[in-house]
Amino acid sequence: MKTMTCRDLGGPCDLAHRGESADDVINAQDRHLKEAEKAGDATHQEARDAMKGRWRHPKKSLGWYRDTQRAFAALPES
Repeated sequence: MKTMTCRDLGGPCDLAHRGESADDVINAQDRHLKEAEKAGDATHQEARDAMKGRWRHPKKSLGWYRDTQRAFAALPES
């Protein structure tokens, strides 16, 4: 298991997401941002909008995805 925070993934807070793969933490971040948006948390709105854009335009966002995968791979197991 490895850990990345909301901030590591482009968000504004230090909530930790744990997973076996980069995809696990990316999906956890997506759920976190959706929940923050539903709760009316304006501090997460910019990150939520960016995440929505990545899901809608995956080819365009491939650089962010690859960077996140590399960052995840470089993390120590926790």
